[in-house]
Amino acid sequence: MSEELKDQATLILIKPDGLKKSLTGNILTRLSETKLEIVAAKMVRVSKELAEEHYKHLKDKPFFGELIKFIRGELHDRKKVMALVYWGDGAIKKCRELAGATNPEEAEATSIRGSYGRITTGGVYENVIHVSSDPREAEREIKLWFTPEEIIVDLYPTKEATEKEIKKKTWA
Repeated sequence: MSEELKDQATLILIKPDGLKKSLTGNILTRLSETKLEIVAAKMVRVSKELAEEHYKHLKDKPFFGELIKFIRGELHDRKKVMALVYWGDGAIKKCRELAGATNPEEAEATSIRGSYGRITTGGVYENVIHVSSDPREAEREIKLWFTPEEIIVDLYPTKEATEKEIKKKTWA
């Protein structure tokens, strides 16, 4: 196996439509076929800023606004996504093959999107899952969705930083 495919990481998002349809278990079961390791997982309330940064490469597309509403859960009354990092040899290729084509109608019937996705009458792709497209995008997306402390392996170089006056919610 080539060096670049060893210990590869990919971001997986189970989108609001997948959560609304209670597909989390089904999707995780299918992804377990990859024999990859989950090294990070969390439920995320997607801010407008996070959504726009995640999809910044599509900002000039006419469907950008709908895409932002979609990933934020505004179309499905599920204002959250499940974000995961899968890690291991060939992670991106393995997960993308299982996910299937972005357009659910073009996805193999046995893929996740082929099994559970649909295109709404309004033309929105409800494709239930996101998988990073390549190693560079995976790194960008993982760093956007997770902090180094939230990932149980050292995927990328880190540094020690002292942060002052950071306001954060704590348990009362």
